[in-house]
Amino acid sequence: MGIKSFQGSRKHQQNVKPTPALKVRDYMATNLITFRPHQTVQEVVESLIKYKISGGPVVNDKQELVGIISEGDCLKQLSESRYYNMPLEHDNVEKRMAKDVETIDGNMDVFDAANKFLNSKRRRFPIVENGKLVGQISQQDILKAALELKSVNWNSTTKG
Repeated sequence: MGIKSFQGSRKHQQNVKPTPALKVRDYMATNLITFRPHQTVQEVVESLIKYKISGGPVVNDKQELVGIISEGDCLKQLSESRYYNMPLEHDNVEKRMAKDVETIDGNMDVFDAANKFLNSKRRRFPIVENGKLVGQISQQDILKAALELKSVNWNSTTKG
């Protein structure tokens, strides 16, 4: 028994134009809430709540990416401060941020980026060009890109 394709017969797909590649840079956020290494964790918590975000990049004075801080990092600090009876304002971002930050290329195809999200279990990736933070892509940004393709065949070389 042969395998049936949900795309239908291939003989009708001879004169189809390729789908333009969707690049990460076309969907990344560029107006970012960033944090500084010297800020207190309490300031970060206030910003996370105020802006309804789950984390953000940490940059130095030259806008170079030096880390990422998340809700989880703040929760860990909160838990430890309670255990050791240390107020939040005595801890800073530099002590709590993740320093080994995985970035993503702005020229990467969004479907490759989606696969990278699945393999890494991360919620966001910063985009760095020439050593400077230029944007950030989230899982939600990838979903928005996919919605734009709802009328396009998922095969990247054909258009429905």
